[in-house]
Amino acid sequence: MHRMKKQSALLIVSAVILTVSGCSSLQQPVRKIDYYTLEYQPTSAGSPSPLPVSIQIDRFQVSPAYDANRMIYSEEPFKRDAYVYHKWRANPGDLVTYFLARDLRKSSRFASVFSLKSRLTASHILEGAVDEFYEHDGDDAWHAVLALDITLIKNKEPDISKRVIFQKQYRETQRCAQKHPRALAEAMSKAMGIISGKITNDIAHHLADTP
Repeated sequence: MHRMKKQSALLIVSAVILTVSGCSSLQQPVRKIDYYTLEYQPTSAGSPSPLPVSIQIDRFQVSPAYDANRMIYSEEPFKRDAYVYHKWRANPGDLVTYFLARDLRKSSRFASVFSLKSRLTASHILEGAVDEFYEHDGDDAWHAVLALDITLIKNKEPDISKRVIFQKQYRETQRCAQKHPRALAEAMSKAMGIISGKITNDIAHHLADTP
């Protein structure tokens, strides 16, 4: 009998705790998640006549440390953390692939530029990887860190030694105007714009010199 009373008391206490916690959770508003993307103007056309080449851009692979849409930051070496309520609108691989394709197309330096999903056959294929895509938190300032690795391939080239036209890694850091994720998005946009312009120039240069 005593045991039954003890169990009943425990059930009552548990019910009260659940009711109180449920009421408190109802009173607390759900924290809104903020989403960010890259935003910058592509480089204007640098050549009056485009090169007679077509470029297919495959989706960029992403380093495991940054393969997520959560914003990643680093406060000390060998450590990476992620914001809970601040996220990229898309995975870094998708963001880089889209904006690089857009910039190459807008440059008007190539006959055509399209993504992997296109049914067209390209004369060249651009592959790449996002090696770094994060916020570096220093004592004085934050910086956006972006590093890309690309490979330009001549499609359907029978000679394997001539298939790869060039490989190169690009790395850019940009200071954040404020210590806030929105400032990270702005600084990352600047970094992407700079690297994209360099990639566009390098591709045009190598294709112009390659028979």
